[in-house]
Amino acid sequence: QVQLVESGGGLVHPGGSLRLSCAASGTIFRSLAWHRQAPGNAREWVATYGRDGSTMYADSVKGRFTISGDNGKNTVYLQMNSLKVEDTGVYYCRLDGSIWGQGTQVTVSS
Repeated sequence: QVQLVESGGGLVHPGGSLRLSCAASGTIFRSLAWHRQAPGNAREWVATYGRDGSTMYADSVKGRFTISGDNGKNTVYLQMNSLKVEDTGVYYCRLDGSIWGQGTQVTVSS
């Protein structure tokens, strides 16, 4: 059974940092992506890591977020720096464009 487990969310002040992790089990991923959903908003794509080391970012997080992966651990990380209030939301991991994790809450507030 394929499972994704996200961790690392929390409460942080504006300008702060958080590191999210997404660990996949039951399969070897080709790509893992992070998406987020703020209250009342549609879920939006944030960044993608490919097993070949390729990365892609939404314009809203370029220069602030870094996605990376440890292929041996089948895990992807999202380092989030210079966090803004508008980064608040539930962050979800998605495997190969299909399977979703349960999400982890990120709250940026003063």
